[in-house]
Amino acid sequence: MTTNPTRVARWERRAEVPLLLLAVAFLVAYAWPVLDPRLDPDLRSFLDLVSWTVWAAFVVDFVARITLAEERGPYVLRHWYDVALIALPMLRPLRLLRLLAFARILHRAAVSSLVGRVGVYVGGTAVVAIALGAIAVLDAERADPGANITTFGDALWWATTTVTTVGYGDFFPVTFSGRVVGVTLMLVGISVVGTVTASVATWLISSVETKNRAEAEARAVEEGERAGTPGG
Repeated sequence: MTTNPTRVARWERRAEVPLLLLAVAFLVAYAWPVLDPRLDPDLRSFLDLVSWTVWAAFVVDFVARITLAEERGPYVLRHWYDVALIALPMLRPLRLLRLLAFARILHRAAVSSLVGRVGVYVGGTAVVAIALGAIAVLDAERADPGANITTFGDALWWATTTVTTVGYGDFFPVTFSGRVVGVTLMLVGISVVGTVTASVATWLISSVETKNRAEAEARAVEEGERAGTPGG
């Protein structure tokens, strides 16, 4: 017995856009207090309520997907990252990565060519990872006395150099949470580079094979025509 993809896929299609909108709401609720430390306490409390409401919605979504899966144990194991992002408070800032679900919607609008899909995924992933990483590391670092990432501009520069695997070293996280964010951005950057390399290699191999196949077919037709031509 295997997981029924139809039921789970149907739920994911229906929940995709609402979850995306909730993720955007979570981004606003999370980022606003980080970018404006002098925020009114009442507004901060409201944004905190929005954040936890969105978290609860993601819990409901994951429980629903588990319920729709016939083999629930294997499904949970395959989606261990959802369990971690929901259950571990230490990883709470990484819930921002839920916005990467936006890539699934971009895929439907992307052009059909491999180059187009790679451009959409790589560009979208890099931009989202940089923005979210900058906000998360600023939230983790700013209150530490030894921090050197204390403004959003510093955080944005650090996130950009980390994702692109440049790593100048002029800014770096000193807290445990900040380093968790840093490791995550490193893995995203490596994955993006690996995806581009693999996609380009696959495209080149496919192009060469298509060209060779077309040339072989053309030679076969030409040889067949020669064989069918009467001798002089």
